[in-house]
Amino acid sequence: MLKLSQAIAGWEPAAGRPVSDPLSLLAAGWSEIVGAQVAASCAPVRIAGGVLTIVTRSAAWSHQLSFLSERVVGAVSARLPQAGVERLRFRVGTLPERSQPLGSATRRSLRRVPDAPPPSADARAALARFASRVKTARRAQRDAGWNECTACGASLESLEDRDCAACRSAAAERRARATARLLFEAPWLGYAGTAELVDGLCKKEYERIRTQLLRRWWGLLEQTKAAGRLSRDGRERLVAGSYVVLRSKLPPERIMPAIVRNVLGDELHALLYDDERRG
Repeated sequence: MLKLSQAIAGWEPAAGRPVSDPLSLLAAGWSEIVGAQVAASCAPVRIAGGVLTIVTRSAAWSHQLSFLSERVVGAVSARLPQAGVERLRFRVGTLPERSQPLGSATRRSLRRVPDAPPPSADARAALARFASRVKTARRAQRDAGWNECTACGASLESLEDRDCAACRSAAAERRARATARLLFEAPWLGYAGTAELVDGLCKKEYERIRTQLLRRWWGLLEQTKAAGRLSRDGRERLVAGSYVVLRSKLPPERIMPAIVRNVLGDELHALLYDDERRG
């Protein structure tokens, strides 16, 4: 097998794709990141929204690599932080043809590594070797003073960060779900009451979630009005009740029928509550 330095001597980037493209750089150095044996059975094909999509030869490879997702993300982030990779997605498919080796401009963007060790005996050994390499690299990063994410332990080059981007995103998603549930079940709490129950919630985030819910709920109520009937469980009344409290920003005891009618409109108000009163 050729050394990387020999293999990359004659490559020039394809038209339309700059050498600084993270996916091009990642694909070019993939065997160095995960090891030649692993790279022979999987390949990076897309980076979007912080997600790196990896094509594998089989479901077995996807399954095995999924257990090493955190380590792959760490290795990719250490090698190409500009790629912004936060998590992985695997799919079985045909591996793309190997690109011709990199030219000098791209070569400078990749770190030089020692000559590759002898091939692993099988996929399990290849994955174990990769895990060992990542463990060694992370130990070196800790020795160099890097922080570790307080949630998942991923290496952080910035001394100011305490959590990695993936964990910050997951925490924000948990806050959003908890906030949305409280806005529906107890909309009268307002920001202060909700923030007491949702750790880390700020006023700006609360208002963003509140605005999104109001827009979504109104879309549901508009569809109900267009259909001219409620669903069997009458959930639209529950949505309307929370909608009125959030929209009016009044405590429930101050919301009179006139306010409900004013917020919802005569037609929707009649559809939601006239049958209920008659019953």
